[in-house]
Amino acid sequence: MKYLIVGLGNIGDEYQGTRHNIGFTVLDALAKASNIVFTTQRYGDVAEMRLKNQQLVLLKPSTYMNLSGEAVRYWVNKENIDLDHLLVVVDDIALPFGTIRLRGKGADGGHNGLKNITAMLGTNAYARLRFGMGNNFPRGMQIDYVLGHPSDEELAILPERVAVAIEAIKAFCLSGLSFAMTNYNNK
Repeated sequence: MKYLIVGLGNIGDEYQGTRHNIGFTVLDALAKASNIVFTTQRYGDVAEMRLKNQQLVLLKPSTYMNLSGEAVRYWVNKENIDLDHLLVVVDDIALPFGTIRLRGKGADGGHNGLKNITAMLGTNAYARLRFGMGNNFPRGMQIDYVLGHPSDEELAILPERVAVAIEAIKAFCLSGLSFAMTNYNNK
């Protein structure tokens, strides 16, 4: 079986390591742990790996966050991925920093990347792994917060939380969404 794992973020050095780019961070860590490298292809950087008997296509869209749906739709079609084998890794300011929450479908929660993916796919029935970024910002400063870098305290726990996200991705691919939700939500 084939899975498409999409990490959302913005391209460019100025966005590297920002809260909004946690999807890229998680996929980079998964690729590094699996000794695979990304290559630049149409609509993004792509890497392929095997996880037991599953084939995973990792995608970091190059379309910028708000147009991520173009890349997702292209790779879903190109690789003939069933939507129940699509997982999008995304930042979420409604969750405390480092919290993992998997869902099989749902609203975009105001996240423009998810909004565009939903519009391009014509459905919100695809899995997403939300990685909590917290909401420690003054009113009206949301954009500066998500485009900013994690604090020193957050950076100290980030590697462990990214490792949990990677394990949740593996569980999704090997044992299914229900198992992954039960074992990784809020852990």
